[in-house]
Amino acid sequence: MSGTSGLEDLYSVIEEAARRLDVVSSRDTVWPVLTAYEDLIPHSAIAFRVETSARRGDDFSCRFTMIPKEADPYGIAVSNGLTPRTDHPVASLSADIAGRCPIDNYGVDFGVIGGFTKTFQFFPPDDLQSLATVADIPSLPTSVAGNAEFFRRHGVYDQLALTGMDYENKTVNLYFKTPDGYLSEPKNIAAILRDINMPEPSEQLVKLAQEAGGFYVTTKWDSPDIQRICFSAMTLDPFGLTGGRLEPKIEQLAKNAPSVDEGVPRRFICYVASAPSGEYYKLLSFYRAQPDVVRLWREYEDN
Repeated sequence: MSGTSGLEDLYSVIEEAARRLDVVSSRDTVWPVLTAYEDLIPHSAIAFRVETSARRGDDFSCRFTMIPKEADPYGIAVSNGLTPRTDHPVASLSADIAGRCPIDNYGVDFGVIGGFTKTFQFFPPDDLQSLATVADIPSLPTSVAGNAEFFRRHGVYDQLALTGMDYENKTVNLYFKTPDGYLSEPKNIAAILRDINMPEPSEQLVKLAQEAGGFYVTTKWDSPDIQRICFSAMTLDPFGLTGGRLEPKIEQLAKNAPSVDEGVPRRFICYVASAPSGEYYKLLSFYRAQPDVVRLWREYEDN
C-alpha cells in the first residue's frame, strides 16, 4: 500500500465491508483517519470489528495494530484534529504508561461513523507488567488501585498485557492474562463476575470465557467501580465457540469479512462482555497481517 491510491483502495475495502453489514461509511469521518496514519498503515496489521452494545452497535470499527513503538498514535490523532485537545487525564495516560512500561507496539481504533476512539499500548509478551508499576500513575483512574485485591484474588495482578484508552467515553481498559486453566472452571468465571457485582453469566458467556486466556476490565475516573468485564478468545470457528448463536451483524462479518492474507486459515477473536445492564458480544476479523497478530497472541498465552 503506497500513497493516495493505496488509501483509496483501503477505504473502498472498509466501505464495502461496512455496507455488507448495513452500515453506511462516512468518508468525511474515515478519510482523515487514513491520511493521519498514512505513514504507519503499511507497517500495521488491520482488522475489522462489530459489536452488539448499545453504544457502538450501529458502527463498524477498524483497528490498526503492530504500530511501531516509536510512534505516538494519540499525538497524531490530536495534531490531525481526530480528537479534541483536552486537559482530562486521559490525554496524558498513554505517554505516562510508556514512561513507566516497555512498549512492544501500539494500536488504534476508529469507527466508520464515530471516527477515532481508542489507542492501545501493548507490552512485550515476555515482560507482562505488574499493577504496582502503573497503579500510582497520577493520570490513571484511582479505581485501578482501589480494586487491587480483586486482581490479586484472581491471579492477574502481575499479568497486565496491554492497556487501552477510550477518548470519547473517558474510560481505560486493562487487559490481563489469567493463570493457565483458571477460566476453564465455571466457578472461577462466576466468582470473577460476582466480585465486581456483574450479573450471573449466561451459558453462552461461560462457554466463550472457558476458551479465553484472560479478560479485560473497563475503569473510569468518576467511579470507584469496575464498569464492565470482557472475555476474548481466538478461534477458527466463531459459530462453534458461541454455541452456534450469533447476532445477525456478527454472523455477517464472520461469513463475509474480507482478507488479503492468502494461504492461512481464517481466525477471529470473539468477545463477550458483562456489564450491569447485561451482556453483549463483539467479533474481530483480520484483514491483513493475521499471522503477525496470531503469533503475538500465542506469545501472550505461552508466557
